[in-house]
Amino acid sequence: MRRNGKEKDLNTRTKENQFKELQHSLGFFFENEKLLKQAFTHSSYVNEHRRKPFEDNERLEFLGDAVLELTISQFLFKRYSSMSEGELTKLRAAIVCEPSLVSFANELGFGKLILLGKGEEMTGGRERPALLADVFEAFIGSLYLDQGIDKVIEFLEQIVFPKISAGAFSHVMDFKSQLQELVQRDGSGVIEYRVLQEKGPAHNKEFVSKVTLSGEELGVGTGRSKKEAEQHAAQKALEFLKAKTT
Repeated sequence: MRRNGKEKDLNTRTKENQFKELQHSLGFFFENEKLLKQAFTHSSYVNEHRRKPFEDNERLEFLGDAVLELTISQFLFKRYSSMSEGELTKLRAAIVCEPSLVSFANELGFGKLILLGKGEEMTGGRERPALLADVFEAFIGSLYLDQGIDKVIEFLEQIVFPKISAGAFSHVMDFKSQLQELVQRDGSGVIEYRVLQEKGPAHNKEFVSKVTLSGEELGVGTGRSKKEAEQHAAQKALEFLKAKTT
């Protein structure tokens, strides 16, 4: 029995150290560390520790889901001024969907921080996608309560927004259509795409495409297919034209 107590103390200290390491790596610290711990506390852990006042992360997950939708929506609204409501909705859905949230959680090493019951641990709960996505949302909820909306945005500027800007979700974004609509609306000329380069072996090719407006280069993009390269070129063109008018 004494050994079990020592093991529990060691596990507790390990988790506390991991929470501190997480805060150090992110560059901010929780005023109420109980909120941080709650964000990583699964209901199975609470069920096995009924004598202690643990709270699971389900309420924080609920709040975090709403905060995430709001902050992502605000970023997209400002970042992509030519996108329609339908396109913005589609893009936001791709960013806040389970696979995306799981990738964010894995990048931050959230899996090792989760407090799980023994049964959930033994059945692979620490790698369960739905559980990891819930923990990411709960973390957002806890950060919002402890630090406010500005700190949530600062966190997303580290982890999520750069991926959006880099085209990680370009598979749901039709930049070519946006560019065409913008040019037609302004009546400013003719859009043309041209492949500048193909490189790499046949099974792993990379294409480089250029988009021009009446002969003037607007952007160059790369991709694993001509279509993807053209989409990235159109994205660069939209950014160029937006910067030109501001």
